Amino acid sequence: MRAISYSAFGKASDVLELIEIDTPSPGPGEVLVRLHVSGVNPSDAKARAGARPGVTKPAFDRIIPHSDGAGVIEAVGEGIARARIGERVWIWNGQWQRSHGTAAEYIALPEPQAVPLPEDVSMEIGATLGIPGLTAAHTVFGGGDVAGQTLLISGGAGAVGHNAVQLAHGAAARVIATCSGGAMARVKAAGADHVFDYADPDLAARILEVTGGAGVDRAIEVEFGENAALLGEVMAPNATIAAYGSGRNMTPVLPFGAYLFKAITLDITLIYILDGPARQAAITRLHGALANGSLTPAIHARYPLSDCAAAHDAVMTPGRAGAVLLDIA
Repeated sequence: MRAISYSAFGKASDVLELIEIDTPSPGPGEVLVRLHVSGVNPSDAKARAGARPGVTKPAFDRIIPHSDGAGVIEAVGEGIARARIGERVWIWNGQWQRSHGTAAEYIALPEPQAVPLPEDVSMEIGATLGIPGLTAAHTVFGGGDVAGQTLLISGGAGAVGHNAVQLAHGAAARVIATCSGGAMARVKAAGADHVFDYADPDLAARILEVTGGAGVDRAIEVEFGENAALLGEVMAPNATIAAYGSGRNMTPVLPFGAYLFKAITLDITLIYILDGPARQAAITRLHGALANGSLTPAIHARYPLSDCAAAHDAVMTPGRAGAVLLDIA
């Protein structure tokens, strides 16, 4: 089979190569999926570049990148019902703690990681449901229903944030979102009730004004370190911050007094290690929102498998408006 791989950290165009390797066979409890689309995420590009703190070399001699994807089950291993053969599926954690991910024509992986793709959902959308979809669903709904609550979603134009705005709006929450000035109309169209430029020096005052001074019930936060002080100002008492990123500042300083006297809960999300019930709850939310039309994940660009390096560069380019995909077939 054809696959993209790397064996050393570095620039995408320097280390990613198209190779031919044997097609894997499904082991006990596994399924073999012929991939149609692979989803490219910033975490894939950062891992390939060696940008993870404390990691000095790849965990395996050769890595096929990417966690997300969609395709069709072609074979099953021992213990898996043959009825799954021919099923359209989407994939999560394809390359998490494994050498072989979805940037290939086939992947063999544990059966629960191949989720049945609803009949009216395209392969392209299926390939967006792993990291960006599950992260959005869990950060919005990890504390339960949000109807009637006020949610603050930072980075509302990003792949996770844009999904989160739609999910929260579809669940009858009041949505405040932040983004760059040029993306405000797009985020508003996704369902945000109020959209502010994240660089506005009066951002905290504007958020408090539109909440009538009551503050925010739940925040979905992509840059926790940068926004920790702001959140201390704008959160309501007993509110929750669901933080899934802090790339610009990985050693944040907390205004502990502000957090303490509001009893703010900090809920840090790493979607790769979400437990089974929480993951299934997020999957159910995603499928429900797709079915009722309240969620349409945005797709920014698509590349052929051979242009994987360009896809890695694209997913790290500021101003991206949606997911980046590789067409495998």
